[in-house]
Amino acid sequence: MNKTELIDHIAKHADISKAAAGRSLDALVGAVKSTLKKNGTVTLVGFGTFAVTARAARTGRNPRTGEAIKIKKAKVPKFRPGKALKDAVN
Repeated sequence: MNKTELIDHIAKHADISKAAAGRSLDALVGAVKSTLKKNGTVTLVGFGTFAVTARAARTGRNPRTGEAIKIKKAKVPKFRPGKALKDAVN
């Protein structure tokens, strides 16, 4: 499912216009991004939790040359699914 299909699904099930559904989805994504940027977490009960974790610096290899390269430390977003989502998938 892509963004357009998700907007169509939201509009149909929430009985709102596609424009309103698009704005709602953009607001949700924006809120998650801004919270994660501040190192916060977003928990949606029954769905899961979005959080930021630190990835340590490490040594990698260039696949073409095999040369060792240094990979900088980074903050990466993570998603941990909730129990209800896991149960729905299984």
